[in-house]
Amino acid sequence: MTVAVLVGTRKGLFIARSDAARESWRVEGPHMAGYEIQAAWLDPRDPRCGYAAAHHPVWGIHVHRSDDAGHSWQPLPDVPRHCEEDDDPASLRMIWSLAPGAESEPETLYAGIEPPGLFVSRDGGGRWEPLPGFNEHPDRATWSPAKGGLAVHSPSVDPQHPERLVVALSAGGVYRTGDGGGTWQACNRGVRAPYLAGDAPESGHCVHRVLRHPARPQRLYQQSHNGTYVSDDTGDHWHEITAGLPSDFGYALATDPRDPDTVYTVPEQSSQLRATVDGRLRVYRSRDAGETWTALTEGLPQENVFVTILRDGLDSDDLAPLGLYLGTSSGHLFTSRDGGDIWALVAGFLPGILSVRAQAL
Repeated sequence: MTVAVLVGTRKGLFIARSDAARESWRVEGPHMAGYEIQAAWLDPRDPRCGYAAAHHPVWGIHVHRSDDAGHSWQPLPDVPRHCEEDDDPASLRMIWSLAPGAESEPETLYAGIEPPGLFVSRDGGGRWEPLPGFNEHPDRATWSPAKGGLAVHSPSVDPQHPERLVVALSAGGVYRTGDGGGTWQACNRGVRAPYLAGDAPESGHCVHRVLRHPARPQRLYQQSHNGTYVSDDTGDHWHEITAGLPSDFGYALATDPRDPDTVYTVPEQSSQLRATVDGRLRVYRSRDAGETWTALTEGLPQENVFVTILRDGLDSDDLAPLGLYLGTSSGHLFTSRDGGDIWALVAGFLPGILSVRAQAL
């Protein structure tokens, strides 16, 4: 067995590879040199296949596919977009997220784009179709760009019920469908939103990341603009679990695929200073679904470290002991092969890291 960590950066895709021990790594790349890679992963349904969302201000926006576990990549002829005109900013400004469908749907992919839209491909990215129940949702008037744009992100499918999807957008909120994307409902009850009018707004929330646990699909974790949250009913109700963290702001989340109660986050100072709290790079771990938190620091720099870890900058593998992977805006890639107790630097001074995804092969 080997492990591949796909690292999307502002200047291309890098891939770190190791054996199952994860003690030493070799880094290859850049693939798609010069492109911003917002999302890239090897397909858990077939790790020989990979997908990447690539953006370039001159060469355009593309979905790339690999059929050899990431060693080579080719652009696909179609992209998810609202209309046919390639150069119309109302059609496509950015592909923010790509996600696989369920195991029972090996060719299904989902894509979240800006202007806000959710799209599905049933043929491995060959052709994309809109999900109008989301794209034309009545709440759309309450959706507005956050600092990084109006990003549709975190699409996830219930592995036991492929017709049940969850998606989030910044700023808009968490949305859920139970009929394969025909109809959608906002799921933001219990999430603080002091920047919005009213005590309990249904939509307009600035959601930074939503993570569904694969072993308990109704368990969701959320990092919002104000607070970290957990839900045990697929978003009907959210419970805040920020207590014990040094701030209520951040982006990234990860979990242990075998343990729904284990969750990781990287708090950041505030929305004004979007960098690690007190200049220390700390990953926080909870093993009781956020009731208590422990700071993990060994092997991570603890002085004058003012970096950002974006929403897709933290990931885990499915090995035992658990492997964790952390990418920073300064281009540093850290790994842990013991669930976060000890970290090691794999690569420094890559271009700024936008996304990190690990896959065992």
